Amino acid sequence: MKRLSYLLLICLAFAACKDKSKFTIDGKIQNAATKSKVYLFSLVKNNAVAIDSTVLSEKGEFKFAHETAGVDFFKVTADQNEYMIIAKNGDEIKLEADLSNKNMEYKLSGAEEADKLQELNVNKNRYTAKMAEIQRQFEEQVEAEPQNREAIANQMRPALMKETQGLVEFILKFANDNPQSLTSFYAINSLNPSDYEKEFIAYSDKIKSTFNNNTAVTEFLTRIAKLKSVQVGQVAPAFSIKSIDGKTVSLADFKGKYVLLDFWASWCMPCRQENPNVVKAYNQYKDNNFTIFSVSLDKDPVAWKQAVAADKLTWTHAGELADFEGPTVRLYQVEAIPSSFLIDPTGKIVAKNLRGEQLDDFLKNTLH
Repeated sequence: MKRLSYLLLICLAFAACKDKSKFTIDGKIQNAATKSKVYLFSLVKNNAVAIDSTVLSEKGEFKFAHETAGVDFFKVTADQNEYMIIAKNGDEIKLEADLSNKNMEYKLSGAEEADKLQELNVNKNRYTAKMAEIQRQFEEQVEAEPQNREAIANQMRPALMKETQGLVEFILKFANDNPQSLTSFYAINSLNPSDYEKEFIAYSDKIKSTFNNNTAVTEFLTRIAKLKSVQVGQVAPAFSIKSIDGKTVSLADFKGKYVLLDFWASWCMPCRQENPNVVKAYNQYKDNNFTIFSVSLDKDPVAWKQAVAADKLTWTHAGELADFEGPTVRLYQVEAIPSSFLIDPTGKIVAKNLRGEQLDDFLKNTLH
C-alpha cells in the first residue's frame, strides 16, 4: 500500500508540475519537403499575424509553445495549407496532417477544444464530401449529355439541398449543444447571419458571459445586440442621410406611413432583378399610405444615378457612397443585399426581406 501511495503522489506531483503558462502544439505533416517551414499565426480581428515559425524535422515533425491571454484562435500553416487551432494555456495539442490531402483535412487531439474541433471537422467533412460527390456526378453527366444540363441539374438539386441543409442543421445543433466551447462559436460563424438571424440571437444569449476575454466573441456579441434592435417588433433605429440630390433626409420624415426601407446597389444583380417587383408594389400602393425609402450601397454616384433612372425608381433615394461600411448600413446590420425593412406608421418594424409576391401579399392584407 505504501508503494502504491508513493507512486500516486509521484503522478500527482508530475501533473502539478505541468506547465500551464503556455500551450503546445506537437505536429506531424506528411509529404512535406524536408526542412520546409511551418508557421503559427494568431488571429486578430480576422487578420492572421505570424507569431512563431520553425523548420520541419526529417520526419515532418514540429513543435510550438506559446502563451495566450485566454482561449483563442490560432492557425498553423505549411506550404499552402492552413489548419485552424483553438487553444488555451496548459493545452497539449497533437496535430496530424498530410499535404497531399486536397481538402486540407487534418486530425487534432490532446485538449478539450482540440477534441471538439476534431468532432466538428469530421462531421463537416462528411457532408462536404457528399456534396462534392454530387457535384462530380453532375459534371460527369453534363459532359456526357451537355444538351440536358438543366434537366440534370433539376434532377440532382434535391440531393444537394438535402446535404446542404443537413450540414446547416448539424452546425446549429453543434453550436447550441456546446456553448461552453469556443469551437461552437467558430462553427456557427461559418453560416451567414443574414439567413439565420433568430438562431444567431439565441446562440449569443447562451454565450454572452462565457468568453469575456475573447475579442472576436466580444465583437460578435456587440454586433448581435445591434441586430436585435432591427428585428420585427422593434422600433426602427432613427437616422439622417444625404439624398441622391445632396439634401438631408431622415427616416422620421416618413412617420405616419408604411415605408419600405430598401438597401440595394446598382452593381447588385439580385437587387436589380427584384426592382421590377418593388416598382410594381410602389405604383400599386403609393396612394394607400405606402412609400419606399431606398438606401444605396454604391460608391460610384454616376452608376447609382444611372441605375435609378434605368429601373424607373421614382421614390426617395439616399446613400453614403461607402459600400457596406456606411453608418446607416451598419446601424441596420446589413450583411447582404437586397435587404429590406417594412416599417409601420408608428415607426415599428413589422416585416423584413419581403420579396415579390410576399411583399404584394403583405401590403394587400395590411393596407385597406
